[in-house]
Amino acid sequence: MSTYIQSTRYFPCPGQDSYPVSFLYITGMPYYRLPIVTCFVFCCISLNSFSQQLFREPLGIQAYTFRRSLPFNTAATLDTIRSMGIRLLEGGAPRGMTPEAFRKLCEEKGIRIPSTGASYEELVNRTDSVVYKARALGASYVMCSWIPHSRGAFSLADAQKAVADFNRAGQRLQENGLTLCYHVHGYEFQPYGNGTLLDYLVMQTNPDYVSFEMDILWVQFGGGDPVTLLNRYGNRWKLMHLKDLRKGVAKDLTGGTSQENDMALGTGELDIPGILKAAKKAGIRYYFIEDESSAILTQVPQTIRYLKSLKK
Repeated sequence: MSTYIQSTRYFPCPGQDSYPVSFLYITGMPYYRLPIVTCFVFCCISLNSFSQQLFREPLGIQAYTFRRSLPFNTAATLDTIRSMGIRLLEGGAPRGMTPEAFRKLCEEKGIRIPSTGASYEELVNRTDSVVYKARALGASYVMCSWIPHSRGAFSLADAQKAVADFNRAGQRLQENGLTLCYHVHGYEFQPYGNGTLLDYLVMQTNPDYVSFEMDILWVQFGGGDPVTLLNRYGNRWKLMHLKDLRKGVAKDLTGGTSQENDMALGTGELDIPGILKAAKKAGIRYYFIEDESSAILTQVPQTIRYLKSLKK
């Protein structure tokens, strides 16, 4: 007499944690058991849908997004990040926690830290400390997001000093297996020659020691075009912050606007599909959602759904 036994196993699936496969075993047969995969059609549809997605890269998040909770309830915040399907974090250890302890906690939660941050002053005056922290976190990239200058008046002299400092610090990081990335913040679009001071920074820094992180909101806010810059400078861009800008916001060269002007991707004024296509062509290594608004618990999931909805 034959007996039918059904069991379910879970297998890795691109674009999601796992997918269920149900097996129906027919026992009581002379020499074998016959498995019948009941979700074959589901699996094919899921894999085909994933192959048609425009954005298929591992998704990360900038720790600043959770600045209101990560320093105070670190483990629970990491659980929230993990529950969103995010496995990559750009950031450093919260105050009072060593980088080694933070890395261990992140790894226990299934989260990796490929990129961390350092201030300009740290890079210039405490380079070895920056190296130690980055390596302790397991990071490959160190980003710096601000060059000291008078608000709204970033100058050639500021850019020249930054070039010298970035080349020097970047060489030290490179000798230790790390890559320095300057995070563009929008004030660098002051006119210079036939271009801007951002062009000066890219062209004058040594590509062996200095790369760049594109924050697409700040590029747009400063009057730049993310797609044009990705195409122009290619693999000088290594990292990207994904965030959208509220439609109609007045722009300037201060590198600052209300945090409530951060919008979920696809609801602001940026050409997100065009940017993602250019970013893939440029070879962006890591993408980090960054949302500085007070609505992260609704906007970050909305951003993730939007990215998954984009088709080639």
